Amino acid sequence: MRTLFISALIALCTATVSAQKQSVDVPNIIPEPVSLSVGSGRFVLPDNVLIAAPSKNEETAFTVDFLKEKLSVATGKHVRADAKASNACIALSLNKKYDAKIGDEGYALSVTPTKITLTANKPAGLFYGVQTLLQLFPPEIESKEKAENAAWEIPVVEIVDYPRVGWRGLMFDTARHFFTVNEVKQYIDTMVRYKYNMFHWHLSDDEGWRIEITSLPKLTEIGAWRVEKIGTFNYFSNPLPDEPKTYGGFYTHDDVREIVRYAKERFVNVMPEIDVPAHSLAAIASYPELSCTPGAEKYNVRAGEPIMDWNFSPPRAFVDNTLCPANEKVYEFMDKVMTEIAQLFPFEYIHVGGDEAPHNFWEQSPQVQALMKRERLTTYPQVQSYFEKRLEKIIRAKGKKMMGWDEILEGGITPTTALMSWRGEKHGIEASNSGHYVVMSPSNFVYIDLMQGDASTEPPVYNSLRLSRTYQFNPLPEGANAKYILGGQANLWTEQIYNLRQAQYMTWPRAFAVAESVWSPLEKKDWKRFIEKTENHFKRFDFAEIKYSPAMYDPIVSVSKTDDKYYVTLTPEIEGLDIYTSFDNSSPDRFYPKYTEPQLIPKDAVQMRIITYKGKQPAGRLMTIKVDDLKKRAK
Repeated sequence: MRTLFISALIALCTATVSAQKQSVDVPNIIPEPVSLSVGSGRFVLPDNVLIAAPSKNEETAFTVDFLKEKLSVATGKHVRADAKASNACIALSLNKKYDAKIGDEGYALSVTPTKITLTANKPAGLFYGVQTLLQLFPPEIESKEKAENAAWEIPVVEIVDYPRVGWRGLMFDTARHFFTVNEVKQYIDTMVRYKYNMFHWHLSDDEGWRIEITSLPKLTEIGAWRVEKIGTFNYFSNPLPDEPKTYGGFYTHDDVREIVRYAKERFVNVMPEIDVPAHSLAAIASYPELSCTPGAEKYNVRAGEPIMDWNFSPPRAFVDNTLCPANEKVYEFMDKVMTEIAQLFPFEYIHVGGDEAPHNFWEQSPQVQALMKRERLTTYPQVQSYFEKRLEKIIRAKGKKMMGWDEILEGGITPTTALMSWRGEKHGIEASNSGHYVVMSPSNFVYIDLMQGDASTEPPVYNSLRLSRTYQFNPLPEGANAKYILGGQANLWTEQIYNLRQAQYMTWPRAFAVAESVWSPLEKKDWKRFIEKTENHFKRFDFAEIKYSPAMYDPIVSVSKTDDKYYVTLTPEIEGLDIYTSFDNSSPDRFYPKYTEPQLIPKDAVQMRIITYKGKQPAGRLMTIKVDDLKKRAK
């Protein structure tokens, strides 16, 4: 009996080298690790998996439980943890001596044919190491039920890894469309798998006030609700007075605490954004006295109707969506808001927006004119700067720091204000060189609400952003003072995003590209290799039932005109695609003539259809574009 017991104990975590898989695999890890070497042989996950992990450490408990669940659900194997186990096949431990090379978020992962060893200085490093470990397993590891016929083995590897920058963020706009607490949690769940550590939570805008402020109850009684409209945002008709305002929602204090706790467990900081002085129509509809403009009591929470003329810079407003910088009630209001925000969010920064403030109503306001005369202000950016500086005093009095979009630079900012650079890179570079902390978030690289494929396949947005462009994002651009660059971030605005599935579609795979840009060394980035990895992660998302965009398989469509003839050029974004088209209204497949050169649009054609293949299998979507729309694209 004793012999049998010892044999069983040894077998608990004995892994063998697979005789049938001796080829060296290149792991499909996103983001790419700093150092990775692949050895010979493989680790085979045994039927009984024992994990050794630090004992009595609350910060590592979630990581261990997470790993146990992922391994047990998909594989069906028996998985347990024992802090004192000496014979574990997976060992997680914190370094007794701090390894300066890997820092607070780095890790070292060693896989041999018989054991997996993961070490880190801090619990966050163990968590990120576990994300890498899981990516070594086949895609079926992401299944929500036991996956049959999967080979539960991983290559022998040595990995040393740590992030390039400290701030690795995603912004989620829940003001334009409301997302439930569980949906916010699901969004956080996915982002942490790719080593993001910052959740920027956009909580107020013209279309909704989404956070309970107990001292200002009308913000959620009125400001959180609007007339429901479905279609193309910014092109809706004006709501009628008798239309019910039933669309929306808000987060209670308990909701916020729950999300902050949930994120912290996953090593994510949550930064709230209250967007002021512009983008404040929901607040003004709740408390009209916050406006400079007579008649504000008739304003409603925006339902998606046009409220700005974007042909001007700054834009000109049709309704005054700005808080009045000359009204003392506004600062009393902001003090109440920031008191509760500061109590709810432990993170050091509060984001206050500051973007896209129109000036035309301030120009007409006697209150603002009197303020300018009294404070000797000569420009409207200086008026906004006056507001921002007073707001920062309020925020600092709560023990927090202020961050805003890069427009706040225009009128001058205090040395302690941080900046989020969205209008390209230049404002962030300028701010870093003047000693301000900066998060790089340029719209031309990381605004993931923009169309990622052809306009014929996407909800209409004013611009597009292909995956290949996002992959070029560099959070440490040339000319910036790296000492003051906190990191980088992608932003998901949700005007055209009505549900979580579409939020997922717009985020992934572009957030793969951003993750690699903010974590991996610049010299390790490789577009061709990244696409190979992305295709593997598409399979993982299929098992995880997470939606993603296949737009990288769709060609870029451009049109030129010579005399009275129009030619369509189709440019694949990735290698290995064959393109097939038709103008005869039928659906092309790989037996149609292959696209090889710009195609002349036939005189009487009505529509063009396009599809891509990889070998014998369809890769992209069947695209249908009206000829009239093609001709409008001609250059």
